Amino acid sequence: MYPQHREREQPIFSTRAHVFQIDPATKRNWVPASKHAVTVSFFYDANRNVYRIISVGGTKAIINSTVTPNMTFTKTSQKFGQWADSRANTVYGLGFGTEQQLYQFSERFREVKEAARMAREKSQEKFELNNPGLNIAAPQDFSEDRETPPMVSINGPGDDKLFRSKSADMELSAEKERIRKMLSEGSVCEMNLEAELFTLQDSNAKLVAALHEANTNVEQWKKQLAAYQAETERLRDLVSELEAQGGQPPPSDMIKEELTQSLVELEALLKEKDEEISILQSKKSGIHQLEKERDEAIHRLQHLEMRNLELERRVEKAEQALATSLGEQDRTEHEVRRVIDVLDVKIFDLNDLRQSLAKLMEK
Repeated sequence: MYPQHREREQPIFSTRAHVFQIDPATKRNWVPASKHAVTVSFFYDANRNVYRIISVGGTKAIINSTVTPNMTFTKTSQKFGQWADSRANTVYGLGFGTEQQLYQFSERFREVKEAARMAREKSQEKFELNNPGLNIAAPQDFSEDRETPPMVSINGPGDDKLFRSKSADMELSAEKERIRKMLSEGSVCEMNLEAELFTLQDSNAKLVAALHEANTNVEQWKKQLAAYQAETERLRDLVSELEAQGGQPPPSDMIKEELTQSLVELEALLKEKDEEISILQSKKSGIHQLEKERDEAIHRLQHLEMRNLELERRVEKAEQALATSLGEQDRTEHEVRRVIDVLDVKIFDLNDLRQSLAKLMEK
């Protein structure tokens, strides 16, 4: 099924990024979908007039997301972005190597989203033109304004308590929503830091492997350099001996040219190897910088975890206060009902008294 779609779909944009998916259990943490950066492409299906984002790792489709006009690509950091796919019931995250790659992907996502919207509108217009009988006018609203009966309030001690209880309930609900919003923002920052930390760890592992390989090559090049230097010294000694032999006929021009050419080639090779050694030594400082950035990211992640714990404690306190307020509200409502029952009894007694007085007056 997958190759058949590829036959009629054409790639319109491709880039490389680390792919993540939201953890379906916690809905907070990112789960790496690829061990390294993979190709992420936009495809256009001309037959179905749809756009899709596809990424394949080996023989497995890591991303298979159909772009709809309701989707939004959000840049959560300088090199990380995400979007939600309701059909796949997941959230995809992409970690890019540079800010330019993130900007290019974001712009292309916006263009594809607009194209998908226009394609949907065009298909709806075509459907309406082909089916004119389905265009039924919406019914008019003939609803009239209705007068609501006035509310009867009883002035008693329970009304004031009930009003204060509802006000406290609204304040606690607002505080709880604010704390939950802060907690969710902290979770988003934590997910972004985890993605950046994963990218830094991947880059650090690659640089460490390159450094080990470079160190091995340096040792081999040092041995080659020592052999070349020994060969150069031997050739120089040979030239000196030939020039020092006064009684012997001087060496031919051909031998001198070969020796000179060999010396020039060896000196050029020595210079090239020295430059490669200096480049490899300069890369060591980059590894130290990456380790420093990794330590800073870990420290920020620990700080966010402590902040999340503090926010969770505040949410628990708010929930306890809300439960206390609800209990007080129940007690207040019970008191109000009791007062209403007492007033009903009093009103009934007054009604009996009025009827008794009316009978006495008639007699």
